[in-house]
Amino acid sequence: MLAKSSTELVRQKNSVLVLTALRRHGPLAHTELSDFTKLSSATVSVITTDLERAQIIEKAEQQAASGRGRPRVLFSQRRDCGYLIVVIISSDAVQYSLVDYAGRLIDRFTEERQQNVSGVGSFVTGLCDALNRIVARSRLPRDKVLMISISSKGLVESSEPVLRWSPIFGREQIDFAAVLRDEWSAKVILGNETLLVAAAVGRQEENKKGRDFRGLAALSLGHSIGLGIVRRGEEGKHEISAPNFGHMLHMSGGGLCRCGSRGCIEAYAGFYAILRAAFDVPLDTIPAKFVPVAELDKIAASARQGSRRNIFAFRQAGLALGIGLSRVLSLHESMPIAITGPGTRYYDLLLEGISEGLAESHVVRMEGMPELRVMADEPTLVFEGHLNRALAMMDDDIVRSGVVTELNGQTG
Repeated sequence: MLAKSSTELVRQKNSVLVLTALRRHGPLAHTELSDFTKLSSATVSVITTDLERAQIIEKAEQQAASGRGRPRVLFSQRRDCGYLIVVIISSDAVQYSLVDYAGRLIDRFTEERQQNVSGVGSFVTGLCDALNRIVARSRLPRDKVLMISISSKGLVESSEPVLRWSPIFGREQIDFAAVLRDEWSAKVILGNETLLVAAAVGRQEENKKGRDFRGLAALSLGHSIGLGIVRRGEEGKHEISAPNFGHMLHMSGGGLCRCGSRGCIEAYAGFYAILRAAFDVPLDTIPAKFVPVAELDKIAASARQGSRRNIFAFRQAGLALGIGLSRVLSLHESMPIAITGPGTRYYDLLLEGISEGLAESHVVRMEGMPELRVMADEPTLVFEGHLNRALAMMDDDIVRSGVVTELNGQTG
């Protein structure tokens, strides 16, 4: 029994390796799977046969561009093996996407959040309605959805899909598994939005640099301030974290933050903080829950035309960010910083303050200014982070559910 159990575990591990290679590189031939997974040709044959029999992957012939020679046989995921729903909660809207097992987008819609309607109850009602609607539009049974992946800014539990605190709902917690348990058999996962961004950017960097990739920080600018850190760990695995950067202390007894504390980085660098500084509003004024980007655009246009007060508002925001980043680099090590989010449209106004704050760090003085790059398309990075995380988990869950082993036993 022990030997059989050990054999099954090895087979499951090898199956995950094959599925991971297909996720990372797309449709692959038998020899390519062997190269990427470092498995023998015979083992790849056994694994692909099992996965194909279990209707997890499929193979198709691809004719050479010249039209000559024997066509290549490529393996890929079966699109109808299962489905994923991605829910992205932002300050002003909630986006719902339906994705098949191959990672292809089937349907998507966005619902604006009504700023005058707050509270978890109304949000949960809208969430349940939208989830039912997205499968109904594709005439898909709910039991074909294997996973619902949700993201939000804020504090999330590491082991359960519980939103502990968010800029939208404050201290009102949401247990998404409990909310959806009665109607959905799908596994529910929750992630911090900036962590997903860091994971996506880290994957892109590794694809470019390979083993030379060591680490990267992703700074999200907007209504909220977030930071994700990805580092290459042992055996090449990525170690990803999302420290509560926006609510790190910037100035003791300083400006009032949306979290209720005073002096947070966000209280100086978030959109509401820039608005407050531009209009010289007292620092103890209750922050606005939502600031339209159009309002910040007006302040930015004025700053670019020479308004000293508005230039100062952006410089102070940049300084808070730079000092916070200098502390992060002191605790970790110097690494590239990718700047994302709607706030990147004001990068030219923030840069002087960011650079000044970073320069106060000993590690920066010793090793030089870290590479700063702007990646403005944050929504795409968030979605990519969802797919990378959720589809990998779906692969692992399907293999470990025993369906491959059971089918193998029936035919053995």
